[in-house]
Amino acid sequence: MSLAFLHAHDCAEPHSDAVWGASWTPSDTVISISADGSVKQWAAASGDRHPPNVEFPAPHTLGLVSLSVSPDGNRALYNSIEGLTSLWDLTNGEVVGKFESYSRSNEDSEPSWSVSLHPSGETYGATGGSGNIAINSAKPETFGQRVASLTSGRTKYGMHCQHSPDGKRIALSTETGQIYVFDIESQALAATYTSHALSVRSLSWSADSSLLLSASEDKRLVLHDVRTSAGGTVASFTGHSSWVLSVDISQDGRLGLSGSADKSIKVWDIGTRAAVSTVQDTGEVWAVSWRPKPSAGGAGAFVSGGEDGCVRFWRGAGVAV
Repeated sequence: MSLAFLHAHDCAEPHSDAVWGASWTPSDTVISISADGSVKQWAAASGDRHPPNVEFPAPHTLGLVSLSVSPDGNRALYNSIEGLTSLWDLTNGEVVGKFESYSRSNEDSEPSWSVSLHPSGETYGATGGSGNIAINSAKPETFGQRVASLTSGRTKYGMHCQHSPDGKRIALSTETGQIYVFDIESQALAATYTSHALSVRSLSWSADSSLLLSASEDKRLVLHDVRTSAGGTVASFTGHSSWVLSVDISQDGRLGLSGSADKSIKVWDIGTRAAVSTVQDTGEVWAVSWRPKPSAGGAGAFVSGGEDGCVRFWRGAGVAV
């Protein structure tokens, strides 16, 4: 099987530096964050600013490195390179929470690198230099207050953390290739995967919370089944010629999506473990995201963000974005 994905359009006003995160929301908008410190929202159908005449949050002085959007598409959580975590209410355009994780409020606090909003919107997870996850309040009135701490027992830099869609687990990947899955209710370490030899930069859960796809500097993607205790590794996907920087799983669980430092985007058939489409970009692809709504009669659509600051929209042949 092979699939054709066509370039639909670009965002109307590119960022002035690399796009380091992008998320296609259920509202059919795309949120993007950049090394230029800005966060923006685009209408997926046209690539225009959304809403058209509303100011985006003021750009931060340093780059934004992590983005997490709520399942209802109403809130976007993002984090800067030095650890300023902000919550943007997309319904009214207001930034309703800010937390300086780098100010030492208690002994075990540390600057956040990657952040993940819990599907309920009540809390968020944050990881950084220690390789632990802090669970903090995401409520505007108590934003950033520590609720719990999840520890792996290892001090390896936390590269990426992401909640499962059912809200029961949170996965953490590290600079040395380990992946830890924690049970949130019991705060216990539920699984450890050592499927990668180098840093794991991105993780994506399947919609039913059973599968976890990881992207690594070892040029591979690995699929894990979190329901099994025996190592959990189901498949390895090879084909990129450099670091894999970003990953996503389609809503129906059939297709994987990856962006790489080899300047390409690949679409993978998860069932056959094979690449079914490759799209060339102009530079490193730091962000990829499937459209969450299924597209009638086709392979769907996705968005990418890369080194040139442009958010690009791609659609399966025969699919209207």
